[in-house]
Amino acid sequence: MSKASQQSSTAGANGISVIHTQAHASGLQQVPQVVPVSPGGGGKAAPPSKQSKKSSSMDRNSDEYRQRRERNNMAVKKSRLKSKQKAQDTLQRVNQLKEENERLEAKIKLLTKELSVLKDLFLEHAHNLADNVQPMSTESTTANPDNTGQ
Repeated sequence: MSKASQQSSTAGANGISVIHTQAHASGLQQVPQVVPVSPGGGGKAAPPSKQSKKSSSMDRNSDEYRQRRERNNMAVKKSRLKSKQKAQDTLQRVNQLKEENERLEAKIKLLTKELSVLKDLFLEHAHNLADNVQPMSTESTTANPDNTGQ
């Protein structure tokens, strides 16, 4: 299967050439590739948003620039305060959980000790009951020897 393709190259004003490739056999067009004209030609091309800001750069002394900077500074302060508050809240929650964990571990120790004491009491009581119980046949014959003849 052979593909016929064409390549055309156009050089831009910023020193970047765009190579357009079309594949005729499949009927598909490929996305243009951006390639620098010279190997050491300054690296990446600036995104369109950055280019437009450079071309319409504001005067640093203008009122609009100062207002934007002021709003940005306030937004940065607000964001940093919010971040600090979140970190403090997280630290406080960690400390609360540590205290609760210690309290629960102490409760587990106490309940385990109580369980052990109650288990020992139960086993002692059960052992005493087993020693005091005598078989029925022996008890009835020895308890009432006179009543068997009546």
